[in-house]
Amino acid sequence: MDYFAKRIIPCLDVKDGRVVKGVNFVGLKDAGDPIEAAIRYNEEGADELTFLDITASYEERKPIVDIVKEVAKEVFIPLTVGGGIHSLKNIYDLLNVGCDKVSINSAAVKRPEFINEASKRFGSSTIVVAIDVKKIAPNKWNVFIKGGREDTGLDAIKWAKEVVDRGAGEILLTSMDTDGTKNGFDIEITEIISSLVPVPVIASGGAGEVEHFKEAFLHKADAALAASIFHFREIDIMDLKKYLKNEGISVRL
Repeated sequence: MDYFAKRIIPCLDVKDGRVVKGVNFVGLKDAGDPIEAAIRYNEEGADELTFLDITASYEERKPIVDIVKEVAKEVFIPLTVGGGIHSLKNIYDLLNVGCDKVSINSAAVKRPEFINEASKRFGSSTIVVAIDVKKIAPNKWNVFIKGGREDTGLDAIKWAKEVVDRGAGEILLTSMDTDGTKNGFDIEITEIISSLVPVPVIASGGAGEVEHFKEAFLHKADAALAASIFHFREIDIMDLKKYLKNEGISVRL
């Protein structure tokens, strides 16, 4: 197995039991049934899958355990689930139905000790901290929570270092400025954070062409996550991997 292979991760944003996709976190469009989508990505060669219940924290709901349970029966690639996770029991319930990793965001910001507790209990390789960032000045990005609705005032670079110090095994870094635009990942903040932390960083937000993935990987991202280009079949995962391999980037075919 190639442990240095770059990973391609489709992201399924789920709202009311359906996959949805927006631009800059708003204007949501229906993109299908989550279980059907997961099965398709499993067959098409995705390295992992990420499910994000995008309104769970805002609506103060529990995670989508039922959907995860059904998906885990059908797919054989690692599954990361986020949205509405704010207790060790939430994490246990998800891992118990077949989820491999959990992604925490709002709960980590509100109570950073939660990262320490979760990684101590379940192992840091299970804990992904999602960081949604927006550029607010030259060389300054802030952390947003509640599906991008609330500016925490936290400096994204300092926060990335802190979550790793507290036990996060991976960072899912989403740029709100590029999300859904298809103009490319925010490689500036991706490279800054990837260079500063000793854990994998997943670039998220803005993929529109195969070249954007290459760009993210050349700027130190360990994995790249995308949604609409995969949901609406604009880019085929195996075609993308073959392109990356031809460009000298290590991927699993």
